[in-house]
This record gives sequence, C-alpha cells and structure tokens, in this order.
Amino acid sequence: MIVLAALLPVLGACRQEDYTAYLSEVRSDLFCAQTEDFTLTLSCTSREYPYADDGIPCPMTNVIEVTLAPSGTFSGDVAVRSADGGWGGDASYSSVHGDYRFSQGVDTFPAGNVDLIVTWGETECQIVATSVRTEQTITPEAALGALTDSEQETLSRMKKEGVLCAEFRVRLLRREQNYYYVAVTDGSEQVALLVDAETGEILARRATP
Repeated sequence: MIVLAALLPVLGACRQEDYTAYLSEVRSDLFCAQTEDFTLTLSCTSREYPYADDGIPCPMTNVIEVTLAPSGTFSGDVAVRSADGGWGGDASYSSVHGDYRFSQGVDTFPAGNVDLIVTWGETECQIVATSVRTEQTITPEAALGALTDSEQETLSRMKKEGVLCAEFRVRLLRREQNYYYVAVTDGSEQVALLVDAETGEILARRATP
C-alpha cells in the first residue's frame, strides 16, 4: 500500500489531459466536384451552438455545408440535395463571395463519395463529389495533438486554478494538398497553426493579439 501511495503522484503526472473535450469545431472532411458550369465543395463540420470565439466550448452538432461557385451566371433558384434524399434545399446567394451556399444539420456524415443533384432554373445536374481524404491524411485528433504538444506554454497561460479555460478549432483545408488549420483561444488570446495533413508538421504559426 505504501508503494502504491508513492506511485500515485507519478501516475497523475503522466496522465495526459483529454483536449478533445475542449473542441468547439471540427471540420473532418471535404468533398469536391467540378463541371463546366460550377465548382462544388461540401464540408462535414461538427460545430458548437451558439458559435463564438469566446474560449468556452459548447455542445456540437453535425452540419453539412455546400459552397457552389458558378463558372458563369445561374438563372432561377439554385438548390442542392443528396441523391438519396437525406438532405437538401435551396442555396442562398452570397454577394460578398459570388457563390451559392447551403447548410443543414445531419445525424451522420458521408464517407468516400457522395452523390448529389444540383439544379438551377430548369437545369438539373447529377454529380459525384469525392472526399479529399486519403490513407495518408491524419485525423483531426492528431492535428490537435500538433498544437497541444507545441503550445504547452500557451495552454498554461489559459489555465485558471489548474483548469483549462479555452476552446479548440480544427479544420481540414484543401489547396494543392491537404492541410489542417488548428487554433486555440481563451476569448482574448488566440494561437493558430497551419499543419501538414499527412506528416503533422507545423508549417506556420500566428498569434493574436
């Protein structure tokens, strides 16, 4: 019993904190498709509600978000839906970005490929959007680990009486290759990293203020 009691402080020090409990946004997958008429991106995001960078994580819901960028000008209403009828509806035009956007809460996310139907005016187009994830793409949890391992000093400043008062955001990005945007904020200070989505290497860091 004496030996076990002596080991307790050591075991407690070795126990790693579960930072996933502080997640307030996770974009885990992106699906892309392109035709002569438009480019489409579908993102799978678990996000807190209400959404705020206040350092306080809240329960998250699963949301499908579709961005439709037309090559030219669409006439009539624009709508997007899954071919199986599980979700879909009219997309709203964004005058700021010049594209159409649709979002809806879902119970589960697609994987691999997703069959979609896009309509504008009297035109209907059936397409298959493909996930950008590959076997080499690390998980959002691994990307989060890149930040928590490298920003221990930052996380220490965000603790009050030994309790972390912050929230994390992890977003899968696609440019020429896959990246992760990983950020932590306590409502006043924020640190954001750009992480290679295959190697977990930190490529850039930005701190504000």
